[in-house]
Amino acid sequence: MALHRWFAMLKLTRQSPPSWYRSRIHEELRERRAARTVWQKLSETSDVFFSILRAQYDGHPVTRPPPTLCLWRNSLVYSYMVAKYTSRWSFYRMASRLCRGVDHRLICEVVNPAKDHKLEEVALRHHIDPAIFKRTCRKLRRIWPLLP
Repeated sequence: MALHRWFAMLKLTRQSPPSWYRSRIHEELRERRAARTVWQKLSETSDVFFSILRAQYDGHPVTRPPPTLCLWRNSLVYSYMVAKYTSRWSFYRMASRLCRGVDHRLICEVVNPAKDHKLEEVALRHHIDPAIFKRTCRKLRRIWPLLP
């Protein structure tokens, strides 16, 4: 129930076609298998959980969710996931507020802001000058408590 409210707060755009969700989950599982350190595994596991839960929330449930999705067994993963994606969501809202010219309340993004090509995609999606947005995000990343 709390995660349902959290997804409602994030207001992420539903993706089309539905196969997008499956592809995303497969990509996250590949990254999870490639993770080496405990920290990387935690981060990638949270990405897998996020992708599965987002698909379910958006009405495209995966056919077989992993048996490890049990909340009480994975409270650390869930806590990390909520902190990580809420931080990214807040980061983009603040960056858009600093860029001015766009209503920051309409910015609902959770992609990794450490990747410049993702910043450009976000800027173009929201009709923000990509150069200004990237410059603003780079400055903001110096002080923002982002989780990987």
